[in-house]
Amino acid sequence: MIRRRSASPTPLLRIVTVCMTSFLWNTSISFNMIGIRVPVHSFQLATFSSSRARGLAAGKRNSRLFGSSGSNEYDVIVIGGGHAGCEAATAAARTGAKTALVTQRKDTIGELSCNPSIGGIGKGHLVREVDALDGVIGKAADMAGIHFRMLNRRKGPAVRGPRAQADRDLYKSAMQSLIDETKNLHVIEGAAEDLLLDEGHGIDSVAPLAGDANTSDGNNEATRAANLASSEANKEYRQARIRGVVLGDGTELNCRAAVITTGTFLRGVLMIGKERYSGGRHLRDSEAVEPPSVGLAKTLERFGFELNRLKTGTPARLDGNTIDWDACVPQPSEYPCIPFSYVRQVNGLMVPNADRLITCHKSSTNSVTHDLVMKFAHTLPDYDGLDGKGNGPRYCPSLFKKVERFPDRQSHNSFLEPEG
Repeated sequence: MIRRRSASPTPLLRIVTVCMTSFLWNTSISFNMIGIRVPVHSFQLATFSSSRARGLAAGKRNSRLFGSSGSNEYDVIVIGGGHAGCEAATAAARTGAKTALVTQRKDTIGELSCNPSIGGIGKGHLVREVDALDGVIGKAADMAGIHFRMLNRRKGPAVRGPRAQADRDLYKSAMQSLIDETKNLHVIEGAAEDLLLDEGHGIDSVAPLAGDANTSDGNNEATRAANLASSEANKEYRQARIRGVVLGDGTELNCRAAVITTGTFLRGVLMIGKERYSGGRHLRDSEAVEPPSVGLAKTLERFGFELNRLKTGTPARLDGNTIDWDACVPQPSEYPCIPFSYVRQVNGLMVPNADRLITCHKSSTNSVTHDLVMKFAHTLPDYDGLDGKGNGPRYCPSLFKKVERFPDRQSHNSFLEPEG
């Protein structure tokens, strides 16, 4: 449901991507945030009735505000309560912006739906970089970590990867506490279904460009002048700006900037073998499914964004009582643990669970395993993209992908890691 003020065609939006990875559909997108300007050539502003907008979801989901403010006016609205959404929302709030984090369920913020681990090769660097910017993921990982290791320790520092196995309940509790403690941040339970836009020829941007603040510094003055010149040069092409978000129950939230962290919910699909059905994810230890966000996906399509699907390859859960642990190789946690948080490192503080660390285990496949994997490859899902193979994470391939890519390998490692 797009509300328009004075219609004009072919707008130009200001867009900047947000940190962290999104698993399904597009990457995280920010409208009217400070950043680069990207033309959206096929942006079409379709007008349709409010009744259709209100009925985008199969059933209306009511919104609920958690926080001290009852107003629907915000500086920044962040859509999605996953890793990226938590970082974007807390980062905006730390700058003093009145921020709303819109998520379907507050009680699932911080839920580690896939493997409950933080970091690893490549990803550990990202967590450290986010922590250096005062992010929350490193803090939560330290508070919930029950097993810590530095991967690639025998190689140079540039390729070493800090990794922590987290207790799922502790991590969720830690992340929700960090969200609750953040000033200027309000959590709204609801499904974001659409965007509200202002339109007009040569429309002014709501959010200022970087360097616009008044300052006597010569270098900053030069930067400010250049940015203002760039803004004026593009103004004649700018014909739309974000002004709000519409929730599934019809509630309208007004804002100066919106951040969309797409995650697995945007027109999400769940696959178990050849079975395929709509959903964002399964609730933990349940057949119940959290509904996907369909309306927002349609909105992005109308805006001309190219949407693609990535696969997560969530690992299977095993009953620990069915495993012969004596046949596995113990993988104890390193001690003393190296925290993700720089504050803890600098102050010489240990992680909270240092006296309750667990031992993980390692097993390995063999030729018999590989034969079984290939024998039953026809039962795998028919993924979207790459001729049915799907586009999965580069550094976290499935066992089938390992066997397929490396047919000469006689064995692959298999790690057994408790969830708490």
